[in-house]
Amino acid sequence: LEEPSAVAMLEGFLPKILPSGLSFRCIPFEGKQDLEKQLVKRIRGYQVPGAKFVVLRDQDSGDCKKIKSILFQKCKEANRLDVLIRIACYELESWYLADLSAVEKAFSLSGLTKYQNKVKFRSPDEYPSPAKTLKSVVPSYQKVGGSRVIGPLLDIDNSRSRSFAVFVSGLRRLCGNKK
Repeated sequence: LEEPSAVAMLEGFLPKILPSGLSFRCIPFEGKQDLEKQLVKRIRGYQVPGAKFVVLRDQDSGDCKKIKSILFQKCKEANRLDVLIRIACYELESWYLADLSAVEKAFSLSGLTKYQNKVKFRSPDEYPSPAKTLKSVVPSYQKVGGSRVIGPLLDIDNSRSRSFAVFVSGLRRLCGNKK
């Protein structure tokens, strides 16, 4: 995972989607450069039989296909071709903006869900500054703490963020969950 905020979100979110009893471990890096620099070594060094890997990184201003290709090459270098690689478009916060109901509950707010059908919240993957947008509607939002409280509340069937829906679909497939 690119950063600790992804760990905070996934620790609350993954138990909702993974089969009961399946354990997981989140390994954060200190940003995208650190992820790309150390990914091969970390995957090679992880010697747990049957382990499966998911690599999650923000798109930021990069080209999604190019980023995914670079990450795939690194996994190939580590002799792991069965890695699920997913890119959050543009940032993890896009996924939160796609589910204002979860954000509203997480921060004990009212009235946020009424904005869900406005363009930037209906299709948040298309807007390049989701963290800034989220901070404007929830001034108390902090990356790690906010991710920790929002993660368990995210609707696994939400499809407003295509990158979130593709992430969920990939996880389901990886775990053998057909839905």
